[in-house]
Amino acid sequence: MADGRLDVAVGVGYSRGMGLDSVDGQPRPITPVELQAVIHAERRDEPFLVYRDAEGRLQTVILGSEVTVGRNAEAALSIYWDDQVSGLHAELKQLGGELTLVDDGLSRNGSYVNGERVHGRRRLRDGDRLQFGRTIVLVRRPTDGQHRATAVAIHAVSAPVELSVRQREVLTSLCRPLTGSNPFAAPASNRQIAEELFLSVPAVKLHLRALFDKFGVEELPQNEKRLALVGRARASGLIPDRGSSV
Repeated sequence: MADGRLDVAVGVGYSRGMGLDSVDGQPRPITPVELQAVIHAERRDEPFLVYRDAEGRLQTVILGSEVTVGRNAEAALSIYWDDQVSGLHAELKQLGGELTLVDDGLSRNGSYVNGERVHGRRRLRDGDRLQFGRTIVLVRRPTDGQHRATAVAIHAVSAPVELSVRQREVLTSLCRPLTGSNPFAAPASNRQIAEELFLSVPAVKLHLRALFDKFGVEELPQNEKRLALVGRARASGLIPDRGSSV
């Protein structure tokens, strides 16, 4: 499609352990049959989810007014293969034209939107990446197009963040993989940032620690900080949303 909305479906994967489903170190490519399934779902102009199941098969789920998520077979989105997902983990609800993720204590390990844990209710938009346990699920809202309503991030910083030139460069490099067409890409590693900016890895770590502090994510678990930093940088306007040039 000319508007590029299908780009976000390319390379959709699900996580195993700390990594994402991949082929030769790259996100699993979408097949022609899978692409047709995504196109068919888009043409319905209704919100839907895209993910890979336990066998690596791409699945699409059209969202109704309320969708339960969990490991139980009765859940509308049953993530039965992931032992870090609770029996009843979370709910997706549509109300007044808005789509929200609700996790008000249902899950043991929490639900995440773009790396940030949800406490209660979180509004969702096209391209958001959800995580339940080890499993990644992509949100598609075809009708969002270029006319998205202004979304206020729950954890957005309340005042402009002042960064040094080098801190801004490190932040931009960290976010770069997530501004492309693959929504399941991970933030850049310390080594990747160091190579791009001709810095040492210890220097990158030093700048990242400063960024974690400035964006208020230093208290998060280590494996959540980087995505949370990306999310808050976007909410602050310092880093464009996916698909924009950095």
